[in-house]
Amino acid sequence: MGSHLIKRLLTEGHRVISLDNYFAGSKDAHVEGAEYREGHTKDIEKLVPETPDIIYHLGEYARVEQSVLEPETVHDLNTIGTNAVIEFWRKKKCKLVYAGSSTKFGDGGATRETSPYASTKAANTETVKEIGEREHLPYAITYFYNVFGPGERTGVYGTVIESFKQMYLRGAPLTVVAPGTQERNFTHIDDIVDGLILVGEKGEGDEYGLGSEKAFPIINIARLFGTDVLMMPERAGNRMQSALDATKSYALGWSAKRPVEEYIREFVRIHPRGAALEKRILVFSTTFYPITGPAEDALCDTIAAMPDVQFDIVTTAFSRDGKNAKSPLPNAHVHRVGSGRPSDKYLLPILGFRKARALHREHRYLFAWALMASYAALAGIFLKRAANVPLLITLADQDLSRLSWWKRALLSWVLTDADQVYGGDAAQEESAARIALRSALRRSIGDGDAFANAIRFAYSGFLRSQLEILSSELFVLESFQT
Repeated sequence: MGSHLIKRLLTEGHRVISLDNYFAGSKDAHVEGAEYREGHTKDIEKLVPETPDIIYHLGEYARVEQSVLEPETVHDLNTIGTNAVIEFWRKKKCKLVYAGSSTKFGDGGATRETSPYASTKAANTETVKEIGEREHLPYAITYFYNVFGPGERTGVYGTVIESFKQMYLRGAPLTVVAPGTQERNFTHIDDIVDGLILVGEKGEGDEYGLGSEKAFPIINIARLFGTDVLMMPERAGNRMQSALDATKSYALGWSAKRPVEEYIREFVRIHPRGAALEKRILVFSTTFYPITGPAEDALCDTIAAMPDVQFDIVTTAFSRDGKNAKSPLPNAHVHRVGSGRPSDKYLLPILGFRKARALHREHRYLFAWALMASYAALAGIFLKRAANVPLLITLADQDLSRLSWWKRALLSWVLTDADQVYGGDAAQEESAARIALRSALRRSIGDGDAFANAIRFAYSGFLRSQLEILSSELFVLESFQT
């Protein structure tokens, strides 16, 4: 969004300074003629000594459901960062145009506290309004409604429309979070920029909604692409509706002119769909049913919630019970290696790799997924190197703080070589990044980005539930013993 606004402002003859920490953005989106300064918004006073005419504050964490998994990051960007921007505004006494969030209006206001993103954005709009009114500072608060158009992101912080586009191009099914009837008002980026310019010039106060009047169920948007749709489990923070009030924006002469249906139809007309892929996922896990912990139980929950997807699970026999165990689910195809002893895990990197390579010859996998950075992940690394299959690792409840030197060295190699690594929380991800000797734990896996993110997100929700169950059971046990 920032690059589109910058381009318009430059076209109109303004000097533009952009402050960006590139948390979700890219330097590839730089616009010639703008002045770019890299840094966190909490350091705005140091990085921007000038007194601007208008501050357009768009630089916050901007994904609702993902924010449930990253509350510390949301606090850093949306609370600490924005508080510094507000202080900068108070000192400079220029106009502030703040990008609020329409999530606070979702389901009649009921979704305001359902995610860190929604709650911090709502709190920020109230702070801006309170300070602006009390100190007689010029300000305007806008609310965006599901922006789409050129330059959208995919992956973890991707938009709905761009994720659908990428899945369509790769031949993957379009993943829709249940129930699918949740409605959104999709608004083209050029319409949003039109609104921001008008509000910057003429807007005063709160409640400048910038959204298309027509709302669409997500399932209907997916069907416009004319391809397979795969329903995913429900997610925390997912609202059913957003109330749109664009009265004040209309009064400035603004309206949404670019319908999302036309945008999608034109995209489908120009771009042929990729060859249809199997709804099939390759998973590496050191153990599996009946030998399970929270990570494996969450995997079973994920498989059960996705009956239309086939899962090939490469794991160890590990015990006599495990060696003879049948799959607990019809869409879980378990491929065990070893003789039925705990020492099977030491053979998994080699035997598991061989089994996975044979499976890969039969099926076209977009990516491989390893539960935790363990012996199973080593098999995934070998497959990645031999067959160029991207590897996703979820760390689950893995403790990275107490490792012997050789385990730390091995883990460093695994985490460095993996394409995407996801921790259970920000602290675990920071530990993983230090061990991996890389600042970014995730890089694009190309064809599988959007689909991998949808699967990983579903799994993380079930994992949180399993860890909560385990925590409550331990609490009950400790209370009983006391």
